[in-house]
Amino acid sequence: MSSSDELLDNEQTAALLGIKPNTLEIWRCKGKGPEFVKMGDTPQAPVRYQRSEVSRWLREKSFASTSAYAASPSIRLQACGSV
Repeated sequence: MSSSDELLDNEQTAALLGIKPNTLEIWRCKGKGPEFVKMGDTPQAPVRYQRSEVSRWLREKSFASTSAYAASPSIRLQACGSV
């Protein structure tokens, strides 16, 4: 497995993103944040994040300016309460 496909647990991913692990759990319930892998079929099965997916998600959230951020279609939808 290459380092870009390394599987990170919830705590490692939260640390990489600079957020609390609980925030990542809340994002999963709300369908926000990077895609994750459920390692089994039970509710207790562990969750992992591919490092490459976290990096991709971060790139999608990157903007060169505040006007570019404001022009983003997903941002406009959220601002209007549609999402």
